[in-house]
Amino acid sequence: MSGLRLAHGTWVLVGDGEKALFFRNEGDATYPHLVVEDVFAQENPPNREQATDSPGRMNRGRPSNNKSAIEPTDWHRLAKDRFASEIADALYRAAHENRFERLVVVAPPQTLGELRKAFHKEVSERIVAEVDKTLTSHPVYDIEKVLTA
Repeated sequence: MSGLRLAHGTWVLVGDGEKALFFRNEGDATYPHLVVEDVFAQENPPNREQATDSPGRMNRGRPSNNKSAIEPTDWHRLAKDRFASEIADALYRAAHENRFERLVVVAPPQTLGELRKAFHKEVSERIVAEVDKTLTSHPVYDIEKVLTA
């Protein structure tokens, strides 16, 4: 990412599958100053703590001793995908209320993909940039630096 210019009032979503930070640029394009608008977080323990049973097995339609394993459900991944949908819904409501005109989305690649699928047209039309990085645990100063470097 090189030289992203964040106009005054631009919203920046910094998210991953478990945390989302919504910022508004109170500065200008030359000297951005990100201020927290909202924070979403969800507790999402590892899959091994959410799954209770071992994967099932199925018989292929006729009596025999040959059985195939069924792919176990990845509850952790499902929770991350649901969280992306919650973020998209929150942004839709904010866009519908005209709380922002421009949006920059910062998320790791898989979360970015889930967000793209979940974004409503009103939100997608306001996206001015996407950055595929994980920055949710970085201080605001570092986020500003990464976005404008």
